[in-house]
Amino acid sequence: MTVLVTGAKGMLGQDLCPILEDAGYEVIETDRDELDITDKNAVEKLVSENKPELIIHCAAYTNVDKAEEDIETARLLNAKGAENIADTAAKNDAVMVYISTDYVFKGDKNEPYKPDDTANPLNNYGLTKFEGEEAVRKHCEKYYIARTSWLYGHHGRNFVETMLSLKDREELKVVDDQIGCPTWTVELANGILKLLEKPFGTYHVCGSGFTSWYGFAKEIFEQSGLEVNLKPCKTEEFPRPAKRPAYSVMDNDKICRDWKLALKDYLNLRVEE
Repeated sequence: MTVLVTGAKGMLGQDLCPILEDAGYEVIETDRDELDITDKNAVEKLVSENKPELIIHCAAYTNVDKAEEDIETARLLNAKGAENIADTAAKNDAVMVYISTDYVFKGDKNEPYKPDDTANPLNNYGLTKFEGEEAVRKHCEKYYIARTSWLYGHHGRNFVETMLSLKDREELKVVDDQIGCPTWTVELANGILKLLEKPFGTYHVCGSGFTSWYGFAKEIFEQSGLEVNLKPCKTEEFPRPAKRPAYSVMDNDKICRDWKLALKDYLNLRVEE
């Protein structure tokens, strides 16, 4: 089967593409240099020429804080871009996978969000990603929406690497009142493969279990054998332009492994490299 991947040079794409190839897919990698997802004609031309049976749409505007001041660009990429891909996939009878986010939720629940829970984003990034979801649902019948969260991987800036780079600080404060599900890009990539065996629809593809950013940092240092003067703090101590949901834990129906096991594998690979 031929699969076209947008955002192939991103943190997820760089893990996803080789995993797809190992699973026997013929992969067409595209990034911003090969495909402008906001150009409908360019999308239609590329898809009609390559005729993929599956399109995995990873490309997105992901600067959460900057989206607060530049919603137009975020909407163009996250909503209009998704619409272009979805409409073109439908016209070419291709299955579409759209990568979405836990930020579509407000974060005011006290139990894990299920895929059919009502979306109510707190920030512009979450809003534009949800608008992308709605575009996919409207234009494409054969789709999977894969919501993920707290993503980290070897091919991009992420929380794990940030924490390890700050290990020598006299004191390191990390927010302890935001709760979510850390997800390794490799786990997400393998989860996407599992989705393809399921009925079309919306799914949560994130690490199993949950923690706070402080708990995540603590686990990173413990697994790395590092002693760090780590202190919990409140969100108010580190104000950001975009509001974050206090609780964005998602029920993943065991699609991905426990986040601590995934982190262990990530750190082991990091050492080997």
